[in-house]
Amino acid sequence: MLVAIDGPAGAGKSTVARALARELGFTYLDSGAMYRCVALRSLWEPEREPAELAREVRIELSGTPPGEPGPVLLDGRDVSEEIRAPEVSEAASVVAADPDVRAALVAKQRELIARGDWVAEGRDIGTVVAPDAELKVFLTADPRERARRRAAELDADIEMVLAEQTMRDERDSSREHSPLQAAPDAVTFDTSGLSVEEVVQEIVALLEDRDCEATLADGID
Repeated sequence: MLVAIDGPAGAGKSTVARALARELGFTYLDSGAMYRCVALRSLWEPEREPAELAREVRIELSGTPPGEPGPVLLDGRDVSEEIRAPEVSEAASVVAADPDVRAALVAKQRELIARGDWVAEGRDIGTVVAPDAELKVFLTADPRERARRRAAELDADIEMVLAEQTMRDERDSSREHSPLQAAPDAVTFDTSGLSVEEVVQEIVALLEDRDCEATLADGID
């Protein structure tokens, strides 16, 4: 089974996805970490095309125990901290707009989630990576609330974060390939003012409802 969680930065995707994976005993996939890895390699090797790097990089995302992100390994090197730097975040948004980068990483993501039970989060999981996911959730929140969360995480000025966030939202939403948008059959949650546990329980309830519907349908057949 796959639960796809998409949404903009600061909406709570990573925190909710990890907590949901722990609750369900599923494996957690942070697709954004993969784009950050390509961005980091691009900063190391600016003379090379990001798409070329995306095809050749070896990215390992350890996810055990369920819901707990292990070290992010880029070509065998632990870059868990490096990929969270502000300059890498900005570079990741830029390389993610490259359709060839996305094609390379989507292929890697599909290979990862082909087996087992996953909670995968990103910006195009439900629309591009796994359009057949059993449950698709799109998380959002008030822009200032999202900026406040991000600023607290980075210990940065909220107004600066809000300005950068606005530009990134525009770039992510307007790019030609895999724009940031909710899948037509996704359930949208506004996480403003909600705790992580409240959001997780709402999603668990959705899964339970769908299981009941599937059981009833089987009985009718």
